[in-house]
Amino acid sequence: MQVLALVLLLPAVLAAVPPIVRITDSPITLPIAKRIRAVGVTNFVEADRARARSLIQMSKAKATKAGDDILNTNADSAVGNDPATNTLVSYVASVGVGNPPTTGSSNTWVGADTAYVKTPTSIQTGDTVSVTYGSGSFSGTEFLDLVTLSNGFAISNQSIGVATSSSGFTGVDGILGLGPTDLTLGTLSPDTTTSVSTVTDNLSNQRIISTPLLAVSFEPTNSQAITNGELTFGGIDSSKFIGNITYVPITSSSPSNTFWGIEQNITYGGIPIMFTTAGIVDTGTTLLLLPPLSFAAYVLNTGATPDSTTGFLKMTTSEFANLKSLFFSIGETTFEFTANAQAWPRNLNSFIGGDPNSVYLVVANIGLPNRLNGIGFINGQVFLERFYSVFDTANKRVGLANTNFTFATTN
Repeated sequence: MQVLALVLLLPAVLAAVPPIVRITDSPITLPIAKRIRAVGVTNFVEADRARARSLIQMSKAKATKAGDDILNTNADSAVGNDPATNTLVSYVASVGVGNPPTTGSSNTWVGADTAYVKTPTSIQTGDTVSVTYGSGSFSGTEFLDLVTLSNGFAISNQSIGVATSSSGFTGVDGILGLGPTDLTLGTLSPDTTTSVSTVTDNLSNQRIISTPLLAVSFEPTNSQAITNGELTFGGIDSSKFIGNITYVPITSSSPSNTFWGIEQNITYGGIPIMFTTAGIVDTGTTLLLLPPLSFAAYVLNTGATPDSTTGFLKMTTSEFANLKSLFFSIGETTFEFTANAQAWPRNLNSFIGGDPNSVYLVVANIGLPNRLNGIGFINGQVFLERFYSVFDTANKRVGLANTNFTFATTN
């Protein structure tokens, strides 16, 4: 069965249609797997920066369509010209498409690796679809089809993009988009003015789940490939977190509020390195990206040095022994991001071109000043592997909680 990469905040090319396939009051779970590729990555850190630039350009394009003059600026006019750079780390899942499910994917769109097979449930809409990501792009045609998740739960007449061309994706068939619905604006043509529902929205609209909520559980790992995560649609899994979930509203700061945007401040060992700033939570970004001044403060206080070979910050093992925790203040809660959480898994150093006896840090510079991009930071996969996360569409909020792996020494 084929697989798709998981992206929580990017546009889902979907259409809401009301038929009920199967009704449940219980959440639906879908296993997700982490994969690390050893080859084909031009520059791992720059791939994340390219994604950040792409997200900023995307948000400005959406704002321009909506007539938002504040973001209608040419300040980042070259942002959309980044070459596609394959990501080193991806989270993937498998679902069925069609009836019978001759194509397996966890879709928003399919066809990057294996051709889409039409079945009796396939309906071509006449629209084309196109999406650009920092790590690649695709264009193709829109179909409505049956999309089957785990345990037989299925979405009827789900819109999917069937790629006729794609770039930047290896070993997956496309992207599963689960983010805010507004980001779908402009992805279809000629119907460019209508937003369409995400997978989570459609599960709720078709009464397959009781509420449009998605919870994500990851576990840190030092394996090249492992099933170490879980998506939960329509509820939360209390076995995956410790204590209470802290909920914060989607930030009002634009354009972070276009995505799963929150506000936070960060200290390093009690020293402030980032005052309250708006940014986003994103599974499609691997690293923890900080604004330039905050990153400079992090480098100064940790003593880490930039490594030209990998693009990462580098430390000796003796320096790492003195590395302190980062503390994220989000809402009324402080979350501790330990020294081990800040380290790339050392037995996987060769995957980033590093040497086996050094420690490489997963904190990087977002690369653009906050006053221009409006997205001050990105809490990527390395952050989410340490905390349980909840994306609550109905209440426009994000939830975070500690897990059994928050303080794990895995790295």
